Amino acid sequence: VQLQASGGGLVQAGGSLRLSCAASGRTFSSYRMGWFRQASGKEREFVATINRSGESTLYADSVKGRFTISRDNAKNTVYLQMNSLKPEDTAVYYCAARDGILTKDPSRMDYWGKGTQVTVSS
Repeated sequence: VQLQASGGGLVQAGGSLRLSCAASGRTFSSYRMGWFRQASGKEREFVATINRSGESTLYADSVKGRFTISRDNAKNTVYLQMNSLKPEDTAVYYCAARDGILTKDPSRMDYWGKGTQVTVSS
């Protein structure tokens, strides 16, 4: 599966952005999907993940209550709605797909898209 993330940009603290990740190739609905991020000089970290049907989600504690992951299997797209953004949310955001069960471990994801930069100014 090929993944393409979009929707990043520059936003002020307290603002919102919605990231999209469009998938092509094998059946999108067969994959668990996740969002990860990597700030400059730091390791890639888990943000959120969603199961195949969209009924089950997991979030990093740092984004819980502010970010929402969702998916539209008819459109082969997964979304990350980011509200109440903070400067510490600044990072390159990546979407990823996995054949196996939900995981927070980026090393267990099978496919990655190119990232999209999110910059939150104070």
